[in-house]
Amino acid sequence: MARRSLLFSPGDRPELMRKAPGTGADTVCFDLEDAVAPAAKADARAAVADVLSDPAFDPDCEVCVRVNADPDAARADLDALPDGARLDAVMVPKVESAADAETVARMLAERDRDVPLVALCESAAGVLHAEAIAAVEAVGAVAFGAEDLAADIGATRTPEGTEVLHAREHVVLAAAAAGVDAIDTVFTDIEDTDRLADETAFAAGLGYDGKMCIHPAQVPVVNDAFTPDPERVAWAARVLDAVEEGARDEVGVLRVDGEMIDAPLVAQAERVRERARAAGAWTGP
Repeated sequence: MARRSLLFSPGDRPELMRKAPGTGADTVCFDLEDAVAPAAKADARAAVADVLSDPAFDPDCEVCVRVNADPDAARADLDALPDGARLDAVMVPKVESAADAETVARMLAERDRDVPLVALCESAAGVLHAEAIAAVEAVGAVAFGAEDLAADIGATRTPEGTEVLHAREHVVLAAAAAGVDAIDTVFTDIEDTDRLADETAFAAGLGYDGKMCIHPAQVPVVNDAFTPDPERVAWAARVLDAVEEGARDEVGVLRVDGEMIDAPLVAQAERVRERARAAGAWTGP
């Protein structure tokens, strides 16, 4: 499953939550944390539960809920979801250690919910412990939060992002080492779609699998940046066809377009296939 785009939708805005899957986002995340004022938490929990329990709400995308960082509040968030409510993943904010992720994993197990966690590393401690966090069995993705990190360490955010680049690279390395998805930070300037496209292409080049979005207009830009171009898709198809033929003919050494094909290139081709499938741009098996 591709997670090119993860779109946040405020948990106290049911009309926006119901519309979110129509944006084309691979993941929609109903937010019970930052997007909801403290006084509105109870109403937001009820609204999220109502949407997720509606039989008519059955979108063809991943449905995630971001719970609150405080364990008691997170427990209340999960308790509000009735049995049978649609829930494909849970985002855990402000994760600073493996224990933080494991705590929410236990809460889900106690409620017979077997869904992956998206662990948000957005503090100095979270970034430094990203490797251990990503390795938690229940974690299916780690996400990088540049804005909260900058506030935590006293950095000044710049358009170039050099102040958070080391942390951004550290998180994607941790995800790759654990074999889970890496989701890049939000882009806060909703109007600047050109720079969003550049930022997302840069994140894809670093190895990220997707990016968090804070507005529906960002989703197509992000999806496009994570969708391989036709030449890359054609290359991946040739590589994977060669692998299949080589396995059938018991050939150990493969060449495609004059290039020796080894395991890393096969892995690249498989990633291209996954992203192309998510975009409907893959015609092969």
